[in-house]
Amino acid sequence: MVITQHLSIKTNGNTQILDITSQVQQAVKDSELLSGIAVLFAVGSTAGLTTLEYEPGLVQTDIKAAFERIAPRNDIYAHENTWNDDNGHSHVRAALLGPSLTVPFTDGRLTLGTWQQIVLIDFDTRPRNRTIVCQILGENVSKKPPEL
Repeated sequence: MVITQHLSIKTNGNTQILDITSQVQQAVKDSELLSGIAVLFAVGSTAGLTTLEYEPGLVQTDIKAAFERIAPRNDIYAHENTWNDDNGHSHVRAALLGPSLTVPFTDGRLTLGTWQQIVLIDFDTRPRNRTIVCQILGENVSKKPPEL
C-alpha cells in the first residue's frame, strides 16, 4: 500500500535547520501501516533533507559553517546573473545535499538511531512555505503470528 501526505513547513531560510522527525513519525502513525519505508521529498530547488543529531549547539553550527565553506553566500554565481537574484549559493547547497530521504519503519516506528533526527535545511535567502511530500509504502504485517 502507498499513502501520500504533504507536510507544510514554514521556514526562515538562510540555512535554517528544522527537525521534522515528529511530523514524519505522525504521518507513519496515521498511515496505520506497521512495516515499510517513508520516502520524503522536499519540493523546490533551494532546500534539502538529511539526518543528523539535532542539537542547538555544535552540530547546527558546524553544518552551517561547512555549507558556507563549500558554497559561500557572497561568492559569484551565474544563476544570479541570469535571474537577477541573490540565491545562487542556495541552489548549489541544495543540489549537494539532495531533496530526498528514505527512512524504514518497523512496528509503526521510524528506525532512527538514538541521536538521529530527520531535518529539513532551507538554504534560500528568504522565508518560505515548504512542502515535503511524504510517501509511506508498507504493509500491516508485523511479527510472525503465534502458532495455534
